[in-house]
Amino acid sequence: MDMAVEAGVIKQHLIDPEICIRCNTCEATCPVNAITHDDNNYVVRADICNGCMACISPCPTGSIDNWRTMPLVRAYTIEEQLTWEELPAELTPEELEAAGVSADAGDEAASATAATAPTQVAAIESVEAVFNSAQYGATVPPWSAAHAYTNLFPPKTPTTATVVGNFNCTEAGFDSETHHIVLDFGVVPFPVLEGQSIGIVPPGVDAIGKRHHARQYSVASPRNGERPGYNNVSLTVKRVTEDHQGDPVLGVCSNYVCDLKVGDTVQVVGPFGASFLMPNHPKSHIVMICTGTGSAPMRAMTEWRRRLRKSGKFEGGKLMLFFGARTQQELPYFGPLQSLPKDFIDINLAFSRTPGSPKRYVQDLMRERAADLAALLKDGSSHFYVCGLKSMEEGVVLALRDVATEAGLDWDTVGASLKREGRLHLETY
Repeated sequence: MDMAVEAGVIKQHLIDPEICIRCNTCEATCPVNAITHDDNNYVVRADICNGCMACISPCPTGSIDNWRTMPLVRAYTIEEQLTWEELPAELTPEELEAAGVSADAGDEAASATAATAPTQVAAIESVEAVFNSAQYGATVPPWSAAHAYTNLFPPKTPTTATVVGNFNCTEAGFDSETHHIVLDFGVVPFPVLEGQSIGIVPPGVDAIGKRHHARQYSVASPRNGERPGYNNVSLTVKRVTEDHQGDPVLGVCSNYVCDLKVGDTVQVVGPFGASFLMPNHPKSHIVMICTGTGSAPMRAMTEWRRRLRKSGKFEGGKLMLFFGARTQQELPYFGPLQSLPKDFIDINLAFSRTPGSPKRYVQDLMRERAADLAALLKDGSSHFYVCGLKSMEEGVVLALRDVATEAGLDWDTVGASLKREGRLHLETY
């Protein structure tokens, strides 16, 4: 029996709803499916969480790293957690003693849980026999990445940015549209790197009168600004008009952002992210795999490399892009992509809903380019970035595994190396 149960105490893992930006990183990372959410909060199931700590490092805000020593019979249920607007206070030593819990019992329970976590995770994976793509995602940046500043403006103290640009970067006349938004921070320092994200706080309140929480968007501009030398950033935002089941619904923040006019101001939190960063070493190879608005960080990386090349500081690392969308009309930045020199970037486009053509996904293109990808997998200077809908992640990592295996490489060794060295990054939602 778990020592935590024997002691009648639990070191309960909780998420701070005031800091959480609802980015879904924790739920996507958790290997035992202990994290769930509703429209209000992300929460942890006390009866499932084994304290493996897999979700701690990837969290961009630190909201995931909260713990409460609780009598087991009083552990917070997910129903309680879903209603929270702030974390409950720690129980006092007197309250713990009254419940028959010693002051150091929580530490003992945490140690016991941590000790059994690897065994529990292995057992669950063995029972499910499911390929877990998330286990290969790095939580550390490439060794040569620049230092990232994070959480300069937390959710409680956002800063203000002014809209200086807003245009549709998909073909006009189609229901599905994606906007390129440029925000200027004036004299307020807001340093960002390629691969980082920011949060936009939409105005107003939700159906139960609570202020809307921030929505996270990846930055689409390079480190020296959308306009070089200016204190501004760009975002790639798709106007949400239906849910995952295809039913009509208007995304609160996406529609707010897509409708912004030049001169409007917005509340911004962040920046977030300290691992999904591009390598600075000029001879590093970068493979970018994305769908839809997952192109934002890839645009940022590509533009920074383009500017380096223009300045004569680019030394020849390969740049390879696999970009998927339903149709060409819905592909963000299709026009600008066509103007990039072929000797600068290797572009592969996949369309899954082109009338009269078979469905093609990014993983299909990856398998077609297996020889080139295998060579890159063998090269320790290669870095792989995946960004887009969660549904693409498994297919992409499986394609990498198959490419490696067919090339005579041991995927377990390759995958572990990519993760350990910060060379395979998964950012899906």
